[in-house]
Amino acid sequence: MREVVISTDSIRVGQFLKLANVADAGSDARSLLESGRVRVNGEAEDRRGRQLVRGDVVTVGDTELRVG
Repeated sequence: MREVVISTDSIRVGQFLKLANVADAGSDARSLLESGRVRVNGEAEDRRGRQLVRGDVVTVGDTELRVG
């Protein structure tokens, strides 16, 4: 599991996917979310605006990322 450090208290999942280099642009993040491949804390997520906080785990396919 890779930790991705954020500089604020929270971050939107679309922004987080770009920060973690999983998505190159917002449209890529949207495609990932709409495809059903993104899970947050084990639950499917399709909203780009979902707020993440430190400790949340985002899974994209086989890649696990922890918000740090």
